[in-house]
Amino acid sequence: MPHATFDTPLGTCAIAWNDSGVTRFLLPDPERRHSSNTEADPPDWVRAIIARVQRHLAGETQDFSDVRFDFSRVPEFVRAVLKVTLRIKAGTTATYGDIALALGHLPGASRAVGAALGDNPWPLLIPCHRIVAASGHMTGFSGPGGVATKVKLLALEGAQLLAE
Repeated sequence: MPHATFDTPLGTCAIAWNDSGVTRFLLPDPERRHSSNTEADPPDWVRAIIARVQRHLAGETQDFSDVRFDFSRVPEFVRAVLKVTLRIKAGTTATYGDIALALGHLPGASRAVGAALGDNPWPLLIPCHRIVAASGHMTGFSGPGGVATKVKLLALEGAQLLAE
């Protein structure tokens, strides 16, 4: 599968794609290094996404809801959760229960929503970092750096965060 790594103000990200859309996106990880010998030259539409990610992580908020994602390997419930999550705009947050309600489930389905978001193949692009606990506390971020990365992304977007 074609992929590329690229630098951002927060570190090296990675993106993979096919003819149907973006198949994977990886947030900066201190362990990740460029691997140019296995990388592909991104097509223009992927280069545009890379440029937008770089701007976003430099503090110029971007909306990635128009990105073409390849959902073909994503289970139906996870796909539904991710599509609702795409509607959460930068600078705002929603709860796991909010997502459950938007899908027509009781707030008790929030654990299933959390599990689905933990499997998000496109963190940042599909903004799972904007989903918080009902109390407003930061919980459950499976990306590199865990909750600290979630808080950093929310602060970068100007979201109102609760102090401990």
